[in-house]
Amino acid sequence: MHGQAHERRMTTTTFRTDQEFFLDPQRCIGCHACEMACAECETNGQLAMIHVDYVDRAESPQTSVQVCMHCEEPTCARVCPADAIAKDELGVVHSANAARCIACSNCVLACPFGVPKKVESMKLMMKCNLCYDRTSAGRRPMCATVCPSGALFYGTRERMAAMRPNSTPVNEFRFGLQKVRTLVNVMMPKGSTELVV
Repeated sequence: MHGQAHERRMTTTTFRTDQEFFLDPQRCIGCHACEMACAECETNGQLAMIHVDYVDRAESPQTSVQVCMHCEEPTCARVCPADAIAKDELGVVHSANAARCIACSNCVLACPFGVPKKVESMKLMMKCNLCYDRTSAGRRPMCATVCPSGALFYGTRERMAAMRPNSTPVNEFRFGLQKVRTLVNVMMPKGSTELVV
């Protein structure tokens, strides 16, 4: 009985399907608070799964934050020969299963957003999993709780619309002929329907 109760507790989730992740790259101020908060998550082994990059460091101090976009049809999972990367029923694409990952870097090379990173010392691909330990318990991802500029937001689409009336959340991207739909939204000028990369 005790084992059954534990199993039931482990499979119960309070993931809020009305909550979405919004990324507004133009609001990133390069403070790295998101990286620090991410590294504090116990499930990451004190490694940041989110990255702040300089857009053109030689010319500008502008930065942009990079998170996993959680693709509807994740290329990283499709190219994994060990079937180590899985997308769950909520649309979250998880980091590679340590027992299965062979550290081949196929996912690193295939991701159109350049998100997965191979951690050499661990021989393992790791990436943002939308703070699944938190979001599955109805809480916000760590990065979204600390972002001072609002570049990262986790909440309802209605709340985001009220906060950014001149912007539209977009989750469709075009890379040449390839179209990619994602769980994560990027804020674009009002009326935008896709982002052509």
